Amino acid sequence: MKDFTKICCLLAFLCCIGAAHAQTPLDAIMMEQRESCIALTYDRGSFDQYWEGTYLRKNATIAKVTRTTIAPMIAIGLHKKLNFYVGVPYVKTESSEPNGGFLYGAKGFQDLSLALKLEIINKQMGKGKLAVLAAGGFATPITNYLSDYRPYSLGNGTDEWSVRGIVQYKLDMGLYARVAGGHLFRGETKIERDYYYANGSYYTNWMDVPSAWEYNAAIGIWLFDSSLKLETSYYAQNSTSGDDIRKYNAPQPTNKVNFGQLGFSAQYYIKKVKGLGVLAYYSEVLNGRNIGKVTNFGGGLTYQFKI
Repeated sequence: MKDFTKICCLLAFLCCIGAAHAQTPLDAIMMEQRESCIALTYDRGSFDQYWEGTYLRKNATIAKVTRTTIAPMIAIGLHKKLNFYVGVPYVKTESSEPNGGFLYGAKGFQDLSLALKLEIINKQMGKGKLAVLAAGGFATPITNYLSDYRPYSLGNGTDEWSVRGIVQYKLDMGLYARVAGGHLFRGETKIERDYYYANGSYYTNWMDVPSAWEYNAAIGIWLFDSSLKLETSYYAQNSTSGDDIRKYNAPQPTNKVNFGQLGFSAQYYIKKVKGLGVLAYYSEVLNGRNIGKVTNFGGGLTYQFKI
């Protein structure tokens, strides 16, 4: 029974996808040429249930897994129609149970993320403006973290290319609706074992990490002379391939990960301190496959200035 519980405490797969805030490659906000925005956010996600395939299980041994992320980011207006983004998150994972000393969390810098966002259309239509944008990004690990150490791994441990399309219609009175879709192209990750099973036996220390489609829809409003933004969003991601977590076995990077996440955010620009903003948000994974039933909350500061 003791060995059985050691195996059980490996089962949950933590995958906390933070909601998009401030100026990011997922929204329709654009900065003017030579404008920059620095953001520092704190995110805390946790779960005590997870989907093994499509079956929702309770974390019987580790009780609750927590992932804390501190994410600095800078956005730069290369042109009024072209923005550039750089981010390097620091991640810490842990559980609320000591696991008898057999399992420990991990911490360290995760992936360097680079992105470009291009505004294609920004046109007055009726009582509002229509915006159409495209974004492309690249992320790569900058530390030698263990991608096959689930649920404590800091990330997927592979390069990721992304392409996205964004459409938003914003009424002149401040109400807006936005939809976005994209594809995440992922490669392979190196692991510390020479054999694994993923719907078949593989005698190699390289694992394919499934690529994925992503979808985002949001409704929001700008209030008080555009100093306060309130937004409700739904984000979904579906892997294009992969296997399920096997019964009473550990998750691994080859798993098919699908989920839908509902989020709420508020961002306020402080008029007495030009360029300074504060934000707060909450999100929850409503449905999934091979993923933790994660609840996230967080906040942060933004500062916008001219270069």
